[in-house]
Amino acid sequence: MTIRDLVARVGRSIVKAAEGQPRPGPWLLPVSGGWLPANVGSSMNWWQNGYDIETGSPSAMVEACISSYSQTTAMCPGDHWLSDKDEKGGRERIATSDLARFLRYPNSYQTISDFMLNAVRSLYADGNTYALGIRNSRFEIAEMHLMDPRQSAPYVAYDGSIFFKLGGNPVIDRAIPDLDLVPARDVLHIKMNTRQYDLRGVSPLVALLRDMSVNDAIGNQQMQFYMNQARPSVVLSTDLRLDKDQTDMLRQKWDEQSKGVGIGGTPILSSGLKPYQLQISSADSQLADVMKISDARIALAYRIPLQMFGLGGGPMGSTELLMQMWVSTGLGFCLNHLEEAIGTFFKLDGVPKEYLEFDTSALLRSAFKDRVEAYVRSVQGGIHAPNEARAAFDMEPVKYGDEPRVQQQVVPLSAAGKIPASPAPGAPPSAPTAAIDQPKPAEPKPPPDEPKGITDAERTRLLNRFRTSHAANVSL
Repeated sequence: MTIRDLVARVGRSIVKAAEGQPRPGPWLLPVSGGWLPANVGSSMNWWQNGYDIETGSPSAMVEACISSYSQTTAMCPGDHWLSDKDEKGGRERIATSDLARFLRYPNSYQTISDFMLNAVRSLYADGNTYALGIRNSRFEIAEMHLMDPRQSAPYVAYDGSIFFKLGGNPVIDRAIPDLDLVPARDVLHIKMNTRQYDLRGVSPLVALLRDMSVNDAIGNQQMQFYMNQARPSVVLSTDLRLDKDQTDMLRQKWDEQSKGVGIGGTPILSSGLKPYQLQISSADSQLADVMKISDARIALAYRIPLQMFGLGGGPMGSTELLMQMWVSTGLGFCLNHLEEAIGTFFKLDGVPKEYLEFDTSALLRSAFKDRVEAYVRSVQGGIHAPNEARAAFDMEPVKYGDEPRVQQQVVPLSAAGKIPASPAPGAPPSAPTAAIDQPKPAEPKPPPDEPKGITDAERTRLLNRFRTSHAANVSL
């Protein structure tokens, strides 16, 4: 069977046959999930003949995609934020809430990295994440425990309220052995795309069953080929008729010079024997191409660029650019989906008032050059203060570094027209002009006690008056 026939056979099983008309396998099982191999139809007791349901075992590419989301999300620390835009602006980190405690210590046997790692893995592998919340005496969430999605499911009561059947956590199974239906207020349920009229999510793996089945079929075929059906690499040919003894002797002599301890020897042929090396068929040479196409389709379904795995295209020039491309597509949705689900479970008001946010700047922790350049531009642009940038690198604050700074030539647009133009080259220096919008200084006032001088007219009038009075005194 060629690769083209194999792909076509798997693809035909997706299409529904007409009612009453049989179709060849393999057969898709939409309820329980998985595939029945084509050879199952040859016997009624197929399960006793070694056949089993093929679930499309995750390949290396599927594991790489799921691990990329789960491990990257576990690297991003989360914080509880409260916006204060009505008064002074900005936001405040809340460290005393039950959400803040969960983001540091989810339970007694897991770190927050363990919790988020397995929560996201369950979300992308099964389509659902279930976590049981244990409350304290103040009715606050004190612990969160992940449950097995294959042993958990939501149920709707007659009045429309939602309950969950949880299981698969050995700690909870022993601590609460009689755990039955749990109300929705105590269960964190994060789900992917849901089927119509259903509360359970569907994993992206459902869209990849065909590609995973093709990879499994190719892998099983190659395993059987190399273990049981391996073809010889060289054939000896002659025009002479050889009996069984001569054939066995020639095979033994050839093996002595080309296999085991004699590998690499030089066989000597006679009686017209000629070696012919078998070439790889065109169908076998297509195996690698088909598997590359399947890997590319798997990465496409998970919305991860192949450059993240070192495959396809040229290398990116910046680590930050590569991360930002992924954050804006697949990872951005994953983080926002987790933030909204966890925030709703902890009764937050949501953006922009009160919300949960995962810090993606931790993804660039090892990219020292990109971090330094980003903070340099932020400090020069007046966004961050120097001490805030130094704190990001775990450095002590410096004097006069708590206030953001800008360059002197950065002025408002309304003041740009009042700035005098610079003189032309070679022109004489002009008198200094007054500063922009600076008031003129007031003229100095004379001191109040300063004596005033006598004018010439007043001096002549006083002299004439003195002479008149002196003449009158003499006549008397």
